[in-house]
Amino acid sequence: MNLTVTMIAQAITFFVFIFFCKKFVWPPLVKAIESRQKEIADGLAAAERGKQELQQAAKRTEEIMLEARQRATELLTQADKRAAEIVEEAKTVAKNEGERLIAGAKAEINQEVLSAKETLRAQVATLAVAGAEKILRREVDAKTHADLLRAVQAEL
Repeated sequence: MNLTVTMIAQAITFFVFIFFCKKFVWPPLVKAIESRQKEIADGLAAAERGKQELQQAAKRTEEIMLEARQRATELLTQADKRAAEIVEEAKTVAKNEGERLIAGAKAEINQEVLSAKETLRAQVATLAVAGAEKILRREVDAKTHADLLRAVQAEL
């Protein structure tokens, strides 16, 4: 065989092989590569979105935590105010109750004093009448009269 024919046959076979590869092998390979590139790009984009969502979630979490701390502080402040109000109300009620009890006790004491005065008046009146009766029953002389007054004074 001739070298030229062999070379031409090899060149034709090579071109047929290239045509066959370009027509039947290359498109599925390119399609698979493009598909793989698209999957990788989608994965990278999804990873980037996930990273951004994670950052946003961290920011939202921090905002929620800050808001919760502020709310807790507000609740504690309100609870402290309410506790102070309750203490003040209890002090006022206790003071009013004490004043009422003191007023009642003073009124009772005044009533007892008035009752004691009335009793003493009645006893003094009785003693005065008894003294006058004794004076009138005896004869009226200065010595006897002075003795009777001393006796009445001693009884008072």
